[in-house]
Amino acid sequence: MLFADSIFLFIFLPLAILCYHGLGLLARKRLRNCILLLFSYLFYSIGAPKFFIFLLFSTTVDYILGLAITRYRRYARLWVAASVAVNLGLLVYFKYADFLLTGLNPVLSFLGLNHILWSNTVLPIGISFFTFQKLSYILDIYRRHAKSANNFIDFSLYVSMFPQLIAGPIVRFKDICNQLNHRSNSWEEFHSGILRLCWGLSKKVLLADACGQIADAVFALDPAMLDTKTAWLGALAYTFQIYFDFSAYSDMAIGLARMFGFELPENFKRPYSAVCLTDFWRRWHISLGAWFRDYVYFPLGGNKKKPLRTYANLFIVFCLCGLWHGANWTFLAWGLYHGFFLMIERITDLRNLLRVKYSWISRMITFLIVVFGWVLFRADSLTDAAAFIKVMIIPGHLPMPYELYKAMHPRNLTFFLLGCIFVTGAGLLPTGEQIIRTHGRRKQAFSAIMIFIVLPYCAAFVLQGTDQPFIYFRF
Repeated sequence: MLFADSIFLFIFLPLAILCYHGLGLLARKRLRNCILLLFSYLFYSIGAPKFFIFLLFSTTVDYILGLAITRYRRYARLWVAASVAVNLGLLVYFKYADFLLTGLNPVLSFLGLNHILWSNTVLPIGISFFTFQKLSYILDIYRRHAKSANNFIDFSLYVSMFPQLIAGPIVRFKDICNQLNHRSNSWEEFHSGILRLCWGLSKKVLLADACGQIADAVFALDPAMLDTKTAWLGALAYTFQIYFDFSAYSDMAIGLARMFGFELPENFKRPYSAVCLTDFWRRWHISLGAWFRDYVYFPLGGNKKKPLRTYANLFIVFCLCGLWHGANWTFLAWGLYHGFFLMIERITDLRNLLRVKYSWISRMITFLIVVFGWVLFRADSLTDAAAFIKVMIIPGHLPMPYELYKAMHPRNLTFFLLGCIFVTGAGLLPTGEQIIRTHGRRKQAFSAIMIFIVLPYCAAFVLQGTDQPFIYFRF
């Protein structure tokens, strides 16, 4: 079940709100967690019924291990090792086993050994997100940065709360534990949650899906049909799509959580306005970047060691970051690509020089580096990515393919250009959250437009079934 889905918007969400706020008023506040947890499990069961037991099992294991770390500190490292082994073991089994065996079987053949037979496994939705979330819980308890959950219901809700279960943001238990037991449910917060939900829905249905149809048309073309303008159009369309798509999910997750009294952290801060790659990663998928920083980069030594060690740490982190997104050489190459440019920034100190004296140039250079990186991310193989980038660099002209012409209809073209305006003028425009948090006529006008114009317009497209799945649902 998707957020931009008619069943979710018109049946599941109204029913969840009615039960939570209606029955919650008649019951003790603590029972609201039970109600929300039941709906979260229902949400996951509808989307992935075969893996509900898997989610419940892994949640139970980490709850027990968290208590063991608190009560039996003498064996804390053993409990942490057990949690890491279980969580990463399941993640590797479901997500990377086929990828690893594809590389291992040729080696076995060369050595004269039999292949390892393997049938592809179905990936549980959201496994990368809730695995990292549970690992942060265990590691924070071990470091004494957080206390273990008081009861299983609270911990299960932390892991499985449906607004952020499938695609984040990755929330730390220490940041939300107080909200699990003490949170307000005011009309003002509920109203701001509705507006944030509508804001995210509009970005998804209007901007991301329009850009996505153009990007899909270009990347589906035979390389012989690509020319420079078409390749750049596809690269830019995907650059806009993946930002509007994922930031839309984060907006909707934050809005939905706010409607139930929770405040989730921001996950994007206008990443395409970044003045260097370091700045980009402080703005893009903030919760994932912070996770790798705190649980991988710093434990490896961060930038406190010698320069070569620092560069090695960067490459390790971004190798893992690339593989986190999927079991494919393109994702690994994308991660190492970003790690390489981050290393160049450190060696040359360009991130400080350009940011101070030539900010507009540094923004343009950073944006172009990111665009080429997204080609690696989007391509089906490294060969396809290399061919695509070659066409982007070497000028060429061909007639527009018919498949692209069909995707470039007035609606898609209008929202693609609107997306360009939002990206290039980001620093001059207020964010949706800034408008939501203001008072007066501007907020009233924004509310009226969102609820009475944008929401019905988006709902019409949702009912038509023309929306595309969120990109990060695959991870």
